[in-house]
Amino acid sequence: MDLAESKVGHRAVYQPGASSIEGLPTTLQMFHTHPPLMVKPHWHAQVEVNYLIRGTVHYRMNDHEIQLRAGDICVFWGGQPHQMDDSSEDSIYAGAHLPLVHFFRMRLPLDISGRLMRGETLVTSATDAADNENFARWYRYVRSGDPAKAEHAVAELLLRLERIAFEPYRMLPEKRDHRPSEQIHPQSSPSLARMCDFIASNFLHDIDTVDIAKAADLHPKYAMNLFKKCTGMTLSKYVNLLRLSRAQAMLMRDGANVLQVAMDSGFGSISAFNKSFRHIAGMSPSDFRRDMRMVTAMSVEGAQPALRRSAPQF
Repeated sequence: MDLAESKVGHRAVYQPGASSIEGLPTTLQMFHTHPPLMVKPHWHAQVEVNYLIRGTVHYRMNDHEIQLRAGDICVFWGGQPHQMDDSSEDSIYAGAHLPLVHFFRMRLPLDISGRLMRGETLVTSATDAADNENFARWYRYVRSGDPAKAEHAVAELLLRLERIAFEPYRMLPEKRDHRPSEQIHPQSSPSLARMCDFIASNFLHDIDTVDIAKAADLHPKYAMNLFKKCTGMTLSKYVNLLRLSRAQAMLMRDGANVLQVAMDSGFGSISAFNKSFRHIAGMSPSDFRRDMRMVTAMSVEGAQPALRRSAPQF
């Protein structure tokens, strides 16, 4: 039996939902809580930042595994299917789900950002007590409802992540071959941010490369090459990822209809939706909906006490 499955019924279990990161793929979200287990891998369109305050957690990524201990920070691209399949009873973690529009505001070395987009994970243990205080404050600021506080929290978080490059860190898996990133013009980052911002506002509509490039004042061919060079994916793949992230959440709703989910997620046909969904999930939307509902039925009764115990601690 799978490690995560063996804990169903007596541990808090994470379920994708319409109000979660999958259902809001262009929204910044921060967390500070006990990490619930994931019975199935999930994916989302944001870059994920985890800071482990206490205890241990274990992740299964697309092609590698990660064991995090108290004091570790990890950063990875959520577009790769991933699963937290174990966490200690005392674990507390904090962090954020950063939409790409924020990620490209950072001044990370191109080698780091490029490798993250290709599915590698950045891990550092170069942390201190200030991180405990800062992550807790950023969480409060983002959830305060005050836009000025939220923007301040984002700016501080991005600076903290930039500092990782000045201290010891490692990229996992360590043995993966990678090519040095090509030099990018300094104005590329603002251009990427404008493209991501436009996509975030319009991905549910019928948009194409010409529309996206125009929003960033770029030639379509240059826009395509720039986005692929910096992220490792095409513009169309990123648009599809946003749509699939939202569809993943919608499929968890009671009475969800696969055809309606496909249309409401921006796909022009059920065949295109099925093909894209299978590519990332390894199963059809109908099978995903069935499996996740079975997990919900198995875990909901036993998970309730654990959920009450897992309220944010500061």
